[in-house]
Amino acid sequence: MNKEIFDYLDRLYPDPKCELNYNKDYELLIAVMLSAQTTDKRVNKVTEVLFNKFKSIKELSEANINDIENIIKEIGTFRRKAIYVHEITKKLSDDGYDYVPNDRNYIESLPGVGHKSANVFLSNIYNEPTIAVDTHVSRVSKRLGLAYKNDDVVMIEKKLMKKVPMGRWSKTHHQLVLFGRYNCKAVNPDCANCEIKKYCKYKG
Repeated sequence: MNKEIFDYLDRLYPDPKCELNYNKDYELLIAVMLSAQTTDKRVNKVTEVLFNKFKSIKELSEANINDIENIIKEIGTFRRKAIYVHEITKKLSDDGYDYVPNDRNYIESLPGVGHKSANVFLSNIYNEPTIAVDTHVSRVSKRLGLAYKNDDVVMIEKKLMKKVPMGRWSKTHHQLVLFGRYNCKAVNPDCANCEIKKYCKYKG
């Protein structure tokens, strides 16, 4: 990955953070799961209510699914996600956890939690070096020529792991997310003000 791209991302987002709100580890895991096919802003709105009403893994595991549905109904596929919230917390509770363990295999075995979600969680909670490929990271990587147009998320992750020094995997992941969200948008990207557009393959 070109040093000029790193330097530009560092100037734009010197201290990038996950934009999902959470106070406890399991809250982030649930928020990441809920964020599929919706925005972080919308997720933050519903999780504020959800986590204030149910204040622990155990309380969520014992909650009525209809109550969870009513709280998160503003987000996409809310009925399925309400089931996931209940099943994730029930699994954790049944296994004797009041937290989410630092165990990738266990995390990825939880309902509704895939590889990308596990990467986001492990990076933010346990400082594990990961690169999670969401729609923003995928789009920016392809536009900047860091991946091919037809590469899937697994291939993009592998390519970025080779091109980005491990010490900045998590930072670069967050920077690419924010750059894709606010600068290199899917529609009407801010190409005029982009300092790395010479690398870009976008044909808008």
